[in-house]
Amino acid sequence: MRKLIMWNVITIDGYFEGEKSWDLGFHGQVYGKELEEFSLVQLNSADCLVFGATTYKGMADYWTNANEDEGEVAKHMNKIQKLVCSRTLQTANWNNSVIVKDAVSEIQKKKQEGNGDMFVFGSGNLSDSLLKANLFDEIRLCVAPVFLGKGKLLFQTGIPEKNLNLIETRALTTGGVILRYGCQN
Repeated sequence: MRKLIMWNVITIDGYFEGEKSWDLGFHGQVYGKELEEFSLVQLNSADCLVFGATTYKGMADYWTNANEDEGEVAKHMNKIQKLVCSRTLQTANWNNSVIVKDAVSEIQKKKQEGNGDMFVFGSGNLSDSLLKANLFDEIRLCVAPVFLGKGKLLFQTGIPEKNLNLIETRALTTGGVILRYGCQN
């Protein structure tokens, strides 16, 4: 059975995006060789990425135009299967993309198929729905050493109380910390 894993970079005060859409400047605080290697390990364990419509559009724009510096990560991002969870999106043209109208029921089914992990990158609203449906097996966060003070919080109100098990902490030389938590389903 596949695992569904959330992956996000957040600030110490819990923001995963600034005030404007795709305001991710704080990612530069933590990105470096270690995080690139961690990204490759994650992508190598995955056989499916899951996005909400807004994140999908931004990721597709970025990765289909990635320069040579993005190397292996770009190669993986462009070839892996992608599920786009959207009730309104009509087309998804990035390689190996499929639109899913009912995220919760489709993700429940997809978890039963395949062997590789399924990752949700970004996608705050989708992550909120999947958290409330108790579908995540693991939550992985990279905490950037910055207070943003405003923007879009990753975790919204109304998420039911849930105990998590610490799997790993990894300090990065950039000052960031990767946290891995297992979800008790």
